[in-house]
Amino acid sequence: MRQIEKITKQNAEESEIWELRLYVAGQTPNSMKALANLRKIAEEHLKGKYTIEVVDLLKNPQLAAGDQILAIPTLVRKLPEPLRKIIGDLSNTERVLVGLDIRPK
Repeated sequence: MRQIEKITKQNAEESEIWELRLYVAGQTPNSMKALANLRKIAEEHLKGKYTIEVVDLLKNPQLAAGDQILAIPTLVRKLPEPLRKIIGDLSNTERVLVGLDIRPK
């Protein structure tokens, strides 16, 4: 995993882009599971209108202060506002959808 990995899926006709940032600590099983779960949820519910930024706090611990990260993995929804956070491996899809305020398809 690179220091910061950016994955962008954007569809020109979609105006609202969801900016998601996932804080992890290296390539631990929980971190990898959280990223896989996030990709699956985003593709299923936000297809074509999201960005995912992965921040590895082992390589950049100072980046945790900006979003007040206390536990990892933590997902932060930057946009659309308001900012929201979800802690954990994101395996409970319903909890993630509610936490991000995404209407299930």
